[in-house]
Amino acid sequence: MSQSQPTVVKCPTCKTDVVWGEQSPYRPFCCKRCQLIDLGEWADEEKSIAGAPDMSDADGWSEDTY
Repeated sequence: MSQSQPTVVKCPTCKTDVVWGEQSPYRPFCCKRCQLIDLGEWADEEKSIAGAPDMSDADGWSEDTY
């Protein structure tokens, strides 16, 4: 019986090969550092999900009010 090859993906941050399995606790990232870099990019809004902006709650909002 042949064993199947493990799935290997690229770390989204540094592009290092990462085996997709229990031995890679930060998958799809290669390490905690790359995971935190990615989180920081989302928090700083350097990354976003494409789509139309939701302006439904912006009606009546003014910078002068706040």
